[in-house]
Amino acid sequence: MNAAYPFGWFSIFRLGLVQTALGSIVVLTTSTMNRVMVVEYALPAMLPGLLVGLHYAIQLARPRFGYGSDVGGRSTPWIVGGMATLALGGIGAAVATAWMATNVYAGIALAFAAFGFIGVGVGAAGTSLLALLARRVGEQRRAAAATIVWVMMIAGFVVTAGTAGHFLDPFSPERLVTVVATVACAAFILTLAAVYNVEGEGRAAISNDVAAARVPFRDALRDVWSEPRARQFTVFVFVSMLAYSAQDLILEPFAGTLFGYTPGQSTQLSGMQNAGVLLGMVLVGVAGSATIAGRWGSMRLWAIGGCVASAMSLLLLALGAFHAPLWPLAAGVFALGVSNGAFAVAAIGSMMALAGVGRPQREGVRMGVWGAAQAVAFGLGGFLGTVAIDVTRALIDSAGAAYAAVFAGEGLLFLVAGALASNIDYVKRADRAVRAPVLQRFAMTPNAGGDEA
Repeated sequence: MNAAYPFGWFSIFRLGLVQTALGSIVVLTTSTMNRVMVVEYALPAMLPGLLVGLHYAIQLARPRFGYGSDVGGRSTPWIVGGMATLALGGIGAAVATAWMATNVYAGIALAFAAFGFIGVGVGAAGTSLLALLARRVGEQRRAAAATIVWVMMIAGFVVTAGTAGHFLDPFSPERLVTVVATVACAAFILTLAAVYNVEGEGRAAISNDVAAARVPFRDALRDVWSEPRARQFTVFVFVSMLAYSAQDLILEPFAGTLFGYTPGQSTQLSGMQNAGVLLGMVLVGVAGSATIAGRWGSMRLWAIGGCVASAMSLLLLALGAFHAPLWPLAAGVFALGVSNGAFAVAAIGSMMALAGVGRPQREGVRMGVWGAAQAVAFGLGGFLGTVAIDVTRALIDSAGAAYAAVFAGEGLLFLVAGALASNIDYVKRADRAVRAPVLQRFAMTPNAGGDEA
């Protein structure tokens, strides 16, 4: 971390606007377009699952994006370039979805290309943003900064879902393209304003530390993976985010199929879920801010509690599937969001705190590794969720019973994630055993870091 030029609260809030912009595009591609393909066009739920899975699979390149930020000492070009790519991908995905109404196969082909752009854009912008925060935010502010930035991303979800949902009704393919293009252009302009000169005069100070990162990418990745703390945390991120994402692509079709929601109403339901996530993050951040910043145990307990609460919320949704359309769906979805937010803020705070622990100038690579684990989990979760609903609906005559079975399975997965979280403090003890040999090897390697080793 560049202690000479630490970020103040204003800079942290500015970077939070980048997450707001990123979230505003992503929520439309993963929620609204998914709903249109499945309900309006009667396409298999597996199709949007594959598309979203593709954009997450491409994010396996996140460690490489983070490495580029470490070596160059500048995150702004990666953030701006990533957001430009994401905006183009979002517009392309909307055009592709509209095209499916008249030419299914051409629309699907364009959609695969567009979601590839989305994956590159999210990976480059998101990883570089987190690396910049880990590098330039002081120890005492890291957990709070993580909460602020992610709350602002969820705010982007909520505002965009609610506003776009209003303008999407009455639905038409042309209206979808217009709404998405407007959101994408506004998001890119907001990003440019947010990152303008944010790294400022810190450039010179950062460049003095960049030599520590100038080793081959494979060596940098191997060194991060050799740290038990980083490796074990990667496993936790993967399993917990798999549980977190498994319901994403089936919730809106669930609302449309069993509860008769329109595209606009189901998009607003997604906004309500994200409003719950926002509330859960804020509540946990405020209630545990003093301990989250300095005590790993507190974050672990919040993560466990959030996982258990998420499991209970999913089981209640499973029960509600048997009582549609009379079940209070909106309240259940909001409760799921609150539970998810409580879990997420603990995981995010841990990630920010751990990114700077270990080999210097590896914040980008560590964030990239954890981001890649999260992306793979999200891709698999979304895809497996859609496969599960297609399979259960083929095997079970009742749509309600099929959705109930899938939601119950996702709830059990959250319980597994909570069990993994209970072992996290073992990682804290184990990390010290390998850090010294790793640093010693770098100290003896020519041009691998000089005095910084």
